[in-house]
Amino acid sequence: MYTNDLIWIANNDKGEHLNILPKMANRHGLIAGATGTGKTVTLKVMAESFSDAGVPVFIADVKGDVAGMLCPGEDNENMQERIKRFGLADAGFTYKGCPSTIWDIYAEDGITLRTTISEAGPMLLARILELNDLQTDLLTIIFKIADDNQLLLIDTKDLKAMIKFVGEHADEYSSDYGKISGSSLDVITRSVVALEMNGGDKFFGEPDLDINDWLGTTSDGKGMIHILNSAKLVSNGRLYSTFLIWLVSELFENLPEVGDPEKPKLVFFFDEAHLLFNDASKAFMEKIEQVVKLIRSKGVGIYFCTQNPSDIPGSVLSQLGNKVQHALRAFTPAEQKGIKAAADSFRENPEFDSKEMLTMLGTGEALVSFLDEKGTPQMVEKANILPPQCSMGAASAEDRAKAISGSPFFAKYAQAVDNVSAYETLSGQGAAQAAATDAPAVEAAPGTATQEAPAEAPAEAEAAPAKPEAEPAAEAPKPEKPSKKDKKVSKAAQKAGRSAAGTIGREIGKEVFGKAFGKKAAKVGGNAMAAFARGLMDTLLKK
Repeated sequence: MYTNDLIWIANNDKGEHLNILPKMANRHGLIAGATGTGKTVTLKVMAESFSDAGVPVFIADVKGDVAGMLCPGEDNENMQERIKRFGLADAGFTYKGCPSTIWDIYAEDGITLRTTISEAGPMLLARILELNDLQTDLLTIIFKIADDNQLLLIDTKDLKAMIKFVGEHADEYSSDYGKISGSSLDVITRSVVALEMNGGDKFFGEPDLDINDWLGTTSDGKGMIHILNSAKLVSNGRLYSTFLIWLVSELFENLPEVGDPEKPKLVFFFDEAHLLFNDASKAFMEKIEQVVKLIRSKGVGIYFCTQNPSDIPGSVLSQLGNKVQHALRAFTPAEQKGIKAAADSFRENPEFDSKEMLTMLGTGEALVSFLDEKGTPQMVEKANILPPQCSMGAASAEDRAKAISGSPFFAKYAQAVDNVSAYETLSGQGAAQAAATDAPAVEAAPGTATQEAPAEAPAEAEAAPAKPEAEPAAEAPKPEKPSKKDKKVSKAAQKAGRSAAGTIGREIGKEVFGKAFGKKAAKVGGNAMAAFARGLMDTLLKK
């Protein structure tokens, strides 16, 4: 519960409140414990309390029961006993649902959550595609070539078109970007196709998520709880973990520095946190560590939920200041070692042995240690976790559907759009679309051929004076075969002309479309006019 400007999570055996200080909530945290010990209830209590404090929350719903937060809790004898034991009635406890939005990258049971290929970047995309170091380097080169040629990579068909384009021009690009292996390109293409077959292609597209949409509150000042339907996503551990890190990276890159605010701007709960670190490359681990260490100053708190603290690397675990440790089981020497490590991570309480207590805790009980006002971990306490005000169970299909369609974000993200990008540009469709759109409104420039020119050609031919039949036709001299040097110069000139035409077209498109339709249209219009101009230049150079 949120009461007296504190996040009230539990009571110790003396009945004293154990609270997370809102100004210390961005120092991250941990919820750990064996299956069935009460981790999900703890997560719900924390999340609804942050929401009541006006802090937006993100939760990855792996088992499908977190979505029950949108429904109020149900009264029963067990709940009445808890309400009495904790003195919740005097604190204003009521059953209530939380303002919730359900998302789904597969567009099956939630508002579609998307990003673009370019926003994901080569490193995170390489992890999703399970590429080795050499293939990852080549993917980085593909991104660089696309960027240098101002080709937008939005969805998977853009990426496949770009891979094909680079393969067809490998000899031209090798001198500037290094050797481009055709076999490695084939591997990347097959990985992209496999991703599409598994439904991962739905994650890449537009409209892509504006992370600022997650930072607002409801009209009554409650923080919106954003629930990612992850029941299917978690089966692809790499996509699940990479997606979560992408989300946090987006926040890290876009939010300003705020130091230690009075309360977080956003709190993330990462369920099944061990998946973040399974088979993680060195570069990916460095990315995780960097984000966890530095995002605190952006006002974002990250709470990892997992079975055992040993699932999380020490460099990350040391950054987690607010800890709730439910019971652990010790059936093997490795598990016994893990229990000792978990107990040793707490500030010792002389009243009990933390290691022994971890194996004796019941459901809903935990060892708890939060940060005090100075940021120092408090002495570990044996505690009983409060019950949530929202439902402990899952939401019905009807309640989920109502929450999805009634979300303020449904209209913005539900319908996919397919703007002009690398695929359309490289296949020539972008130029055709631009020409079809602009032709009625654009007058032909003086001396420029129009669509009616071919119809006038026969008349011009008839008007031309006929050559005397007696005069023998002069034999046209055979053109000399251009040298390799000439070919290079010609190709360079064509490339330069095409690039200049694209730049000019893009600026014209941005200016015209931006004034008429706004910033978003300026980007699309600029790309369309650039594609049209390059297509026109290609046609002229071939003549």
